[in-house]
Amino acid sequence: QVARLLGCGPALGTGPMAVAAVTLDSVREASERIRPFVHRTPILTSEFFDGLSCRHLVFKCEVLQKTGSFKARGLLNGVLAAKTRGFNAVVTHSSGNAGQAMAWAANIADVQAHVVVPNDAPEIKKSAIQGYGARMVFCEPGTANRQAAAQRVVEEQKGCMVHPYNDVDVISGQGTAGLELVEQAGELWDHETSAALDAVIVPVGGGGLIGGIATAVKGLLPGCKIIGAEPARASDAFRSKKAGKILDHEGPVHTMADGLKTTLGSNTFPLVRDLVDEIFLVEEEDIASATRAVWERMKLAIEPSAGVGVAVAVSSAFQEKFPELRRVGVILCGGNVDLAAMSSLIAKAAPLVAPAGAGERCPKRPRKDLGIPAKGSPP
Repeated sequence: QVARLLGCGPALGTGPMAVAAVTLDSVREASERIRPFVHRTPILTSEFFDGLSCRHLVFKCEVLQKTGSFKARGLLNGVLAAKTRGFNAVVTHSSGNAGQAMAWAANIADVQAHVVVPNDAPEIKKSAIQGYGARMVFCEPGTANRQAAAQRVVEEQKGCMVHPYNDVDVISGQGTAGLELVEQAGELWDHETSAALDAVIVPVGGGGLIGGIATAVKGLLPGCKIIGAEPARASDAFRSKKAGKILDHEGPVHTMADGLKTTLGSNTFPLVRDLVDEIFLVEEEDIASATRAVWERMKLAIEPSAGVGVAVAVSSAFQEKFPELRRVGVILCGGNVDLAAMSSLIAKAAPLVAPAGAGERCPKRPRKDLGIPAKGSPP
């Protein structure tokens, strides 16, 4: 269980209030609260990616979520919770996706949104935040600068800090993607829930998404492995889990997966430490290739942060570490991209190519919807 302060205290979430925890019940409650406003995003499959990974992959398309990312789930839950506590102004800090989600959620809850944004955030994400009607406050890059600026805005506006990933209401909201994935995978493969998934691969930034999904999925499927996917250039979660304590970045972070630059928080770290089975690091060229492949093969305009999870799914490191995992969920976390920058990235990225004979070596997924059995299965 993860401690957090109920109500809206200081920006870092450390006021003298009662504690609560992220649990399967809190995720279910969040699901009921946000259901009228968010999409039950679809899942997709791909024989191409099955062949590359030699597994059955199912992709949870949060790229098609409101505001273009999973952040809509958690920020809406956090903003609605703040509204019920009597706040008319909400504050967060974000490099883009959480800011958009906060601004959108504030419109639904009819409260004022104030978003602290680092100067180096992508222009498309800053424009979207402004387009949803939030007030932007700019700061220098870095977690400490963001938090300090957010604290000042909270005090000026007498508002509620809804942390973009370290707030229990937000983490619980993000976990609703895991609830849906377990249900959808069971429907796809026509199995009892207990056999629906062997693992779920989740990109790791601040840990709110993987923490919420781990809580939900492990609560429903205790044997399901939770796999983190992190850029090698932003490896704080990998190093923190190994060290048993929160570690900051070792220097300036430069990765195309800009949504994963944030570090773990006091509430997300225990979830990563206790519920995440393994974290794999991904090099920039592999992020680019995986992102390109999803654009080309699945026709989904994912951002590189989502490509990190795909890169892990098809990696030799994942195959060598966990060859026994057959049914694997992959979270496509978002799709808010600068199209000009993405055009250059995709043009330069090396294509992913299925190895020769992969289609014969790897099992085929049963096409129960068409009444066609898998190759080698009973008629």
